[in-house]
Amino acid sequence: LAYNRIMAEGDSKPAKRETVSRFGQGFLTDISYFAALGSDLKPGSLTRHEILGQPVLLGRSPKGEVFALRDICPHRAAPLSAGRFTDEADGAESVECPYHGWRFGADGACRAIPSLVADQAMDVSRIRVRRYPTAESQGLVWVWVSSDPRGLDEPDEPPPTFEGVVGGRPKLVDTMDFEAHVDHAVVGLMDPAHGPYVHQQWWWRSAKSQHEKAKRFEPREAGFSMVRHEPSKNSRAYAILGGEPLTEITFRIPGLRWEHITVGARQVLSLTCLTPVTETKTRITQIIWSDHPAFFLLKPFIAAGARAFLRQDGDMVNLQNQGLKYDPPLLWIDDADRQAKWYQQLKREWTESRREGRAFANPVEPAVLRWRS
Repeated sequence: LAYNRIMAEGDSKPAKRETVSRFGQGFLTDISYFAALGSDLKPGSLTRHEILGQPVLLGRSPKGEVFALRDICPHRAAPLSAGRFTDEADGAESVECPYHGWRFGADGACRAIPSLVADQAMDVSRIRVRRYPTAESQGLVWVWVSSDPRGLDEPDEPPPTFEGVVGGRPKLVDTMDFEAHVDHAVVGLMDPAHGPYVHQQWWWRSAKSQHEKAKRFEPREAGFSMVRHEPSKNSRAYAILGGEPLTEITFRIPGLRWEHITVGARQVLSLTCLTPVTETKTRITQIIWSDHPAFFLLKPFIAAGARAFLRQDGDMVNLQNQGLKYDPPLLWIDDADRQAKWYQQLKREWTESRREGRAFANPVEPAVLRWRS
């Protein structure tokens, strides 16, 4: 899979494109990554993040604009996120570096260097930090990471949107860092066969409750979906919703999985966002919206269950790392690992389509997958 080394601030040419073909290496670019909840970015806030191994300043100006810049001042490498907002003479807002007061606009252009005196001619606007285009949609903030390490191009598609964002603010939000490359985090998330072994709770299922399942899958935009169906009888947690729930589970690159449940007119949307922090760390953010009464009456119990799921998956990732450190070949089987295979095909096609300047062609074909769990 293709990825780019990030160009140093002073370089005049983009870094050479390299190709990474092995699973568990590199990142997708020319795509949007989940960065934060909009409600977490208060006016006037500056926060430091790490996305795809790069420091990113994510902020909201006092006027409400969300933006993202490379969090390194090109002067002496101080983090701009440790600075503050300041107003320019023309009324524009800029970020002031805490070290020497260099100021940068939301577009990444330098607005002022305070140490310059009147007769020292210098076009400060030619000094820039990389800008990451951002979008705020459905209360979520997305950062678009270009394959051009200068970050000069603009997104050619909007961020994803999700059916079922109901009930106002999210009912539950939980975040955890997995000590794993995003590829391993993704396939662990979509793995249908680990549940009876990793998630053994009396209110969910046990290893003894396994039976054969057959689910229909269809391609979706930049991903695929397990089309709407009745939950499996041995998935006891759905019982708290009452009625006759129907669920559809969708995956989309670079690392988004969501389950949309309907119970009559009521809805539950559980969205899991995987954001690569570094080559060996992935941030997992789980967000749930719902207008179902269960999330008012049983919220503490539902929150504890969701948190337990994430922690159990995290513990298994740590256990898996004991083997992965020896870089063994991995064995993929049908049908239980077909989703993992689709994920790898989707990544390859995304990278190739961007490199060749053509439309993305979803490689996933409709199928009925069967497995025991």
